[in-house]
Amino acid sequence: MAFEGLSDKLSAAFKRLRNKGKLTETDVKEAMREVRLALLEADVNYRVAKDFTAAVTERAVGAQVMESLTPAQMVVKIVSEELTSLMGGQAAHLANANRPPCIVMLCGLQGAGKTTHAAKLGRMLKRQGHRPLLAACDVYRPAAIKQLQVVGDQAGVPVFELGTSNPVDIARKAVAHARDHGNDYVLLDTAGRLHIDEQLMDELKNIKAAVTPQEILLVVDAMTGQDAVNVASAFNEALGIDGVMLTKLDGDTRGGAALSVRAVTGKPIKFAGVGEKLSDLEVFHPERMASRILGMGDVMSLIEKAQQQLDNRQAEEMARKLQQDRFDMNDMLEQLRQLRRMGDLKSMLGMIPGVGKQLQEADIDESQFGRVEAIILSMTSAERGKPELINPSRKRRIAAGSGVKVEEVGRLLKQYEAMRKMMKQMKGLGKKGGRGMAALGMMGGGRRRGR
Repeated sequence: MAFEGLSDKLSAAFKRLRNKGKLTETDVKEAMREVRLALLEADVNYRVAKDFTAAVTERAVGAQVMESLTPAQMVVKIVSEELTSLMGGQAAHLANANRPPCIVMLCGLQGAGKTTHAAKLGRMLKRQGHRPLLAACDVYRPAAIKQLQVVGDQAGVPVFELGTSNPVDIARKAVAHARDHGNDYVLLDTAGRLHIDEQLMDELKNIKAAVTPQEILLVVDAMTGQDAVNVASAFNEALGIDGVMLTKLDGDTRGGAALSVRAVTGKPIKFAGVGEKLSDLEVFHPERMASRILGMGDVMSLIEKAQQQLDNRQAEEMARKLQQDRFDMNDMLEQLRQLRRMGDLKSMLGMIPGVGKQLQEADIDESQFGRVEAIILSMTSAERGKPELINPSRKRRIAAGSGVKVEEVGRLLKQYEAMRKMMKQMKGLGKKGGRGMAALGMMGGGRRRGR
């Protein structure tokens, strides 16, 4: 996961501060040297890393921190605030138009993920109640138009295409089509190159002049690290971008791009791609990302991720079951499927405060979920509705039907009881949040190895 190495090094530096008790100016400066090295190893721009640690040091050596009862915690708080400021301070939202449609031009180098993320953004807008239209303006890359049609269909968003004609004409006619058909957003999937060249920039400038987009989003691959910042700078100078969409932020990347883009270009990161599914697109929240980097979790994003998979009818039905204490194995099965739809389990666990470090020692076997599902489906409808009916002979039958040991059936029944209690306690989070968070009770299905 992104920032994992950086998080570890920052945690080690802050642990040494906590062990000091009362801090001196020398202690703070030594810790900031370690922080600066950690940032550089994470591929953060050198000037950004230097300015960041200087700002933290200036605040941390103040009398208020040095005389605090918990100076190390005050330093962590300052680092969190400065990280948040470095990444933009607060979430930056997509533009809108006084007279629809709002035109969003997606640009970037080839391979950054523009086409897929155009569909992801279209899906997000549709779920917010908008009527987006995808426009196929990449007429050079083989199968680019077909790819956009495929992902557009998966996202439930219509695609406008005119084959391999002039991209400027396609963009202009897509906007006219949107006006005629009531689409309030037009997402232009433009062509990319393997590197920045004059021909690419000229075409993008011509599209910009023809349709006057309200938003120019640069799509950059977070895996490219510092190169992503260089690309952002070049596009911003030539085209004038309004924001950045970082892709592959879930991959094995050092995260330097996320920490450098805003400081170097002055343009905010607006969205982050955090997985391969079309649902794996998040609004970029600097304060939440800072919290993740410092190992303090991100519960709000986790709850929002759960809410995206729910509808009001499901939430209300689950709320009624909770109030009437009718949570059964059918509901547990639904929770399991819900959790699997939410995405990578380790990614979600990393959002829970205090869990991140434990993940280094855990090998979570997500295939275990399939075994749990098989056990539940091997039960009769009566057993799923009233698990207390399951006696030793029924356990043996269920184990044989699902191809597992009897002990695994017993372990699942214990997990069910624990989850049932958790569901009762989660009611205070609200219908949607509580139900989605309760799904995390299923993480007991994963195994820790080497214990």
